[in-house]
Amino acid sequence: MSNNSSLQQPARRRLLASAGAAAAWMAIGGRTAFAQADYPSQPVTVIVPYAPGGQGDVFARLIGEKLSKSLKQTVVVENRPGASGAIGARMVARDDPDGYRLLLGQTGEMAVNPFAMRNLGYDPQKDFVPVALVGDSPLVLVVPADSPYKSLASLIDAALAKPDSVTYASSGTATPGHLAAAALALGTKSTMVHVPYKGAGQAMTDLLGQHVDFFFSSAAAAMPHISAGKLKALAVSTPKRIAALPDVPAVAENTVAGFEFSLWGGYFAPAATPSPIVQRLNKDINAALSDASIRERFEEDGVVIRPNTADEFAAFVRREMQKYQRLVAQTGVSIEP
Repeated sequence: MSNNSSLQQPARRRLLASAGAAAAWMAIGGRTAFAQADYPSQPVTVIVPYAPGGQGDVFARLIGEKLSKSLKQTVVVENRPGASGAIGARMVARDDPDGYRLLLGQTGEMAVNPFAMRNLGYDPQKDFVPVALVGDSPLVLVVPADSPYKSLASLIDAALAKPDSVTYASSGTATPGHLAAAALALGTKSTMVHVPYKGAGQAMTDLLGQHVDFFFSSAAAAMPHISAGKLKALAVSTPKRIAALPDVPAVAENTVAGFEFSLWGGYFAPAATPSPIVQRLNKDINAALSDASIRERFEEDGVVIRPNTADEFAAFVRREMQKYQRLVAQTGVSIEP
């Protein structure tokens, strides 16, 4: 009898331990399932890792208005500029994967920084899950309306005639606008001076004030100033001309063959964010993009909208990373952390 009892005790303990573990797992799983089903039960914050005024800020605020209605929660847009988008990206990468803090990530911080910045502090592939692509915007080479440069050819001629006499703004080192201008200089064998700013808003302000000669701006940020007659567009970064600016040539037409750049933006969540939350956000973001007022505004700015799943957006980001890895190696640009 005592032998049987002694043999039964370990089995009994194992059974109790298993039952306790199962109960704990069910409790955690139940809470997680409840949190997903209840999402969102509080305001959602979208981090824009640049100063106000740029394309990412425009995307986040326009879509945020629609998301607030579909999520039935306030969507707060918070600008956290610095380190070419890395500061805001790090913040979201380290946050809880619960869908309450998202990143409006763009080309720079998600596809360029991994190759141009040492000690980045986050890994776009490991620390984030792509949620939805908002839009893809061409870059527009703009100059002040009364600039002496009336065409791209005249600007290049000036840079060739007097090296370092032409200056260009960017929203930060190794951002797409910077890389586009650097590629333009390489392709034309000219030398130009780069003037980086802490965001597109500051860059645009100094361009309008004629403190710099040109700026490869997103179409979304440039179009209002072009329409108002304050800026003149000399070229676009797409392989062909864009509908919003049919009279403006593409750089690839006659200046640099194969020249192609764009500035895209989309929503990212911290890695391990539950799939039901990601899918809910993807559905609501795509619904916002189908709204007539949003589509009209984006089309006016030359922004291309592509309905997409989270998996399609992830594949797009991987292709962009491969592209910019080659470009950073060619230009040799780097960002100090």
